[in-house]
Amino acid sequence: MKRNFLAVLLVLIGINQVKSQDLGPIVIGTKHSLHSDILNEERAYWISLPDSYHEKESYHKRYPVLIVLDGNLHFKPIVGTVNYLSSDFYRSWKIPEMIVVGIQNVDRRRDFTPDKIITVRANNSGGGDRFLSFLEGELLPELDQEYRTAPYRILFGHSLGGLLATHAYMKEKSPFNSFIAVDPSFGTWDTETMDQKLNTLTDRSFERFLYLATANWGKRNIRNRDRHVRLYESLNSKSKGELPAKLEYFENENHNSVPIIAFYNGITTIFEGYGISYRDVQDISHLTQHFQALSERLSWDFRPPEHLVNQLGYNMLQGRNETDQSKALEFFLLKSKG
Repeated sequence: MKRNFLAVLLVLIGINQVKSQDLGPIVIGTKHSLHSDILNEERAYWISLPDSYHEKESYHKRYPVLIVLDGNLHFKPIVGTVNYLSSDFYRSWKIPEMIVVGIQNVDRRRDFTPDKIITVRANNSGGGDRFLSFLEGELLPELDQEYRTAPYRILFGHSLGGLLATHAYMKEKSPFNSFIAVDPSFGTWDTETMDQKLNTLTDRSFERFLYLATANWGKRNIRNRDRHVRLYESLNSKSKGELPAKLEYFENENHNSVPIIAFYNGITTIFEGYGISYRDVQDISHLTQHFQALSERLSWDFRPPEHLVNQLGYNMLQGRNETDQSKALEFFLLKSKG
């Protein structure tokens, strides 16, 4: 009996020692705030920097910016997804590393609705353009000043956030280059309202990329889903060339379960081709043409990623003939130009 008691005591002591070994927190981001003169209030936001951001060999790098609406809900899973798809540690390399910024909510009904919603009781809806002015005129300049940002920006929104992202996509001027609108709430966009918005559309929108996700709510949401399809088809008919957009329906996901899987599909759709394998690169001309096509599709200059150029260069350097070795130099020179 005494031996059993001692054994249990030792186990408990061991568990206590394991619990007491606090080696520090796992940090995925930092908290910040900015006083907005436009909104006349303090706005909180969270930032996650790429793994390579503080590495000495990466001090020359600048990173695209991903703005996440409803950051209090979506920041953590989206940061994890972006990190997994872009970091050298995981070697997935399907998208470039980027700075992720999650905006914390104050009043999403006010901030995410571009149009005034008429209800029996008074409400403060319709502040979407003011909120976009805050993002464009205050937050983005703050980020550009404090961090090594590249002027390629992505806006992610779900539900009412998806409504605002779609509205921002359709505006003539926007600092955002790509938009991920997940199951946007188009309840106020009836046929007449949508046609009015489509009639004011300019060619500027078609220089941006739009990923539109729609979920399965069953009979509850058929009307909203039909509006997603109608918008996409209207955009496609108005586009003079191939529409830089994608509409995807998630049969097995509802409004609440769709955001993260739709984000994964959306961000990898935007950067489709970025993760080309070194095995599929024929020569330096093929590589440069591949990323030139990607850049033209996204209306921004995306250079071949450093890890890919390095891999191609060292593979050529290890070749058995002088021709391959001379090709290695071409890849390393390409890296230096980037």
